[in-house]
Amino acid sequence: MSRESEADPSGEDTLPGALPEALRAELVAFRRDLHMHPELGNQEFRTTAAIKARLEKAGLAPRVLAVGTGLICDIGTVGAAGVPVLAMRADIDALPIPDTKTECAYRSTVPDRAHACGHDVHTTVVLGAGLILAELHRQGRLPRPVRLIFQPAEEVLPGGAADAIADGALDGVGRIIAVHCDPRVDAGRIGLREGAITSACDRLEISLDGPGGHTARPHLTTDLVTAAARVVTDVPALVGRRVDTRAGLAVTWGRIESGHAPNVIPQHAELSGTVRCLDIDAWRQAPDIVVAAIDEVANLHRAKSEINYVRGVPPVVNDADVTGLLHDAMVARRGESAVEGTEQSLGGEDFSWYLERVPGAMARLGVRPPGERTVRDLHQGDFDADESAITAGVELFTAAALLDASTR
Repeated sequence: MSRESEADPSGEDTLPGALPEALRAELVAFRRDLHMHPELGNQEFRTTAAIKARLEKAGLAPRVLAVGTGLICDIGTVGAAGVPVLAMRADIDALPIPDTKTECAYRSTVPDRAHACGHDVHTTVVLGAGLILAELHRQGRLPRPVRLIFQPAEEVLPGGAADAIADGALDGVGRIIAVHCDPRVDAGRIGLREGAITSACDRLEISLDGPGGHTARPHLTTDLVTAAARVVTDVPALVGRRVDTRAGLAVTWGRIESGHAPNVIPQHAELSGTVRCLDIDAWRQAPDIVVAAIDEVANLHRAKSEINYVRGVPPVVNDADVTGLLHDAMVARRGESAVEGTEQSLGGEDFSWYLERVPGAMARLGVRPPGERTVRDLHQGDFDADESAITAGVELFTAAALLDASTR
């Protein structure tokens, strides 16, 4: 990210495609409408229709994905003179949690549904960038074709990225970029990191079975509750000793259920949790390591184990050159002070599947009101974003599209 930018040293925007005030207001209203009507993964029919209608109003020709939600829209001629496409991806689904904001005119109107991860902001950013770039294309000022990808089901493992890719989302694409809201970064700024910026995330479901019996005679049967407890405590420790600790391979449990009476040893127990990993090579080994550790502990306690290891997503590994493009784009719009470094997150993101096929990068989009120091997090019912982040995101993406061909 040390390459020189064409930005004015003062940070004043010298590129075309600035966000007009009327469009800024429209985008804020669009985001609030999405926020009020959140839809879960693969159920985003209203969201898809709203995006499609606005793109068609701008004279574009979006195509709904074969799965029925999400869409792809090209700006410019794909394949012209062999110029690769720059893709911009947004995720459009919400989370199955209640919106707990009490003083918010645009809080969710759908019970137990909320845009608590900022996907409504991501969607609005890509839509806004697309509308500006479409106008620049009509003026003959867009240097390369751009593809807008509005992807469903990011929150559903293994993620809707696979459906989008299978439907041609990456055909002709040379690079892909995305943003993710970050409540630890001030609105108007972005966080960047070369290399891994998220972790891998898989899901683990285990059934343990035994003959059961009386708690007075655990020696005559399989003490299943104890076996389950040992799996909970011993497996993470075993896994942590079978890979390089720098890989950050961690098993964390979210659910354990067994038994119905205090004096009955049950016949069945269930556990579920997640497997997270910072290193992509260790992630590829994780299923064998984790399953072997579970079997080892279960067998020690004479419990029969059935393991469902659900592959989720690898880490998002940002390409150095595309990360540099995002850096230069933000500097061109807002100056060097608008960019900061960021740490690798332990969260998972299915944007990683795109990066398994083409180079790309994800930026952390600041959504914290400047000056606020309250610690907030994603996936909480009171999550909200400073809406000036929409403008910053649109500026970032439009500048990236204009710089991508002219400076590299």
